[in-house]
Amino acid sequence: MDEKNMQEILAKAEVLIEALPYIQRFNRKIIVVKYGGSAMVDEELKRHVIQDVTLLKLVGFKPIIVHGGGKEISRWVGKVGMEPVFVNGLRKTDEATMEIAEMVLNKVNKSLVKLVEELGVNAIGISGKDGGLLKVEKKYSNGEDIGFVGEITEVNPKILYDLLEKDFLPIVCPVGMDDAYNSYNINADDAACAIAKAVSAEKLAFLTDIEGVYKDPSDKSTLISELTIDEARALIGDGFIGGGMLPKLNNCIDAIENGVSRVHILDGRIAHCLLLEIFTNRGIGTAILSEKEKRYYNE
Repeated sequence: MDEKNMQEILAKAEVLIEALPYIQRFNRKIIVVKYGGSAMVDEELKRHVIQDVTLLKLVGFKPIIVHGGGKEISRWVGKVGMEPVFVNGLRKTDEATMEIAEMVLNKVNKSLVKLVEELGVNAIGISGKDGGLLKVEKKYSNGEDIGFVGEITEVNPKILYDLLEKDFLPIVCPVGMDDAYNSYNINADDAACAIAKAVSAEKLAFLTDIEGVYKDPSDKSTLISELTIDEARALIGDGFIGGGMLPKLNNCIDAIENGVSRVHILDGRIAHCLLLEIFTNRGIGTAILSEKEKRYYNE
């Protein structure tokens, strides 16, 4: 064997050794992955994400996928001649739009189940309506009625625990019911956060279309690798965080305060971003952690 081939083999071995302490630490621990953004519409990226989650399952983690589908819902709303309407970033969801949203989300859900099953892992797709997983009430946007958009009031994780115990990978579609059994569309970030809290997940990972949290969004060199929740609050208070990152970071803080050890914001457009973040010392996105959690490095 020549020197070049030997170096390549040794490099692969070093990657596996670097991953070992993370595999040991998170063995049998629950990890919630919020799957959305471009990684849901690009078929190659979709395969990479599913490969990552499947690998996590096979090395002993207990992953739960919570997926969105906003871009696909908008596409189908347009197909039937309707115009998507958003109020303060939230989709206005009348009865007809809710019917389309639930149809599309269930279609997406089963396509993800198929991809996982093709890799030899048993997966079950469920909705927040199944087993009373996600109970909701009507959500208002600054006092405005935006239709069948739900605010989660209660999570019943029993169905998730049952599936995990039976060695299934649960894939959750963000639709819930109110006390009158009406169906509501739920923001997938909110659903992932609520589920992570309810199952006391060790990690919650958000796959997004940005690299992570920046101190200055216009300067790519200001990507922050790790943040405590106090540092995250300070960034928000000082006005550094805006747009879609603001509710996401608030979700991260909420999850940490309710028992999740670490929350990761990752660029889902990067192939195998989950493995790079979870199994390497440096990682590639932003990790938000509680004050008691050990920092891997300081920026």
